[in-house]
Amino acid sequence: MTLLTGWESLRELSAMQDRMNRMSRLFREPYSPEGPEEALTTTAVAPPVDIYEDEHNIILKIDVPGIDEKDIDVSVQNNTLTVHGERKIEKEEKEENFRRVERQYGSFTRSFTLPNSVEPAEVSARCDKGVLKINLAKKAEAKPMQIKVNLGAEKTLEAIASGKAA
Repeated sequence: MTLLTGWESLRELSAMQDRMNRMSRLFREPYSPEGPEEALTTTAVAPPVDIYEDEHNIILKIDVPGIDEKDIDVSVQNNTLTVHGERKIEKEEKEENFRRVERQYGSFTRSFTLPNSVEPAEVSARCDKGVLKINLAKKAEAKPMQIKVNLGAEKTLEAIASGKAA
């Protein structure tokens, strides 16, 4: 099975530490110049990814609800697939008194090392209903190949081995 490796562990830990620092600052400085909504919402976003494969492709599905397609960039360079995007905070004057903010806002970058079986020139992406689907086509030599076994040749070999060849 082909594995795609993400190197997000340290970035996610750093983002969590940053969020904790902002929350701590929020409770110590309730009238912070950046405001409570900014203190809690400007964090690193790490959208979840599902990766699966079939005989012709490796497919990534990335949850990106609320992110415009124009705010998503997909690139392949040096055998690395990089997805970058940004969920922008919605500022409306009528919602200035936030009680709770759980949705994450900000930019994200996810990177994946591609296996040698992927054809880098054959990558496509589309976004539908908040899910970014990236199709990575496999190289022809990486695709399974069906080999037909000729049973008639086996019978001929048996006849030669037993000395009954015609």
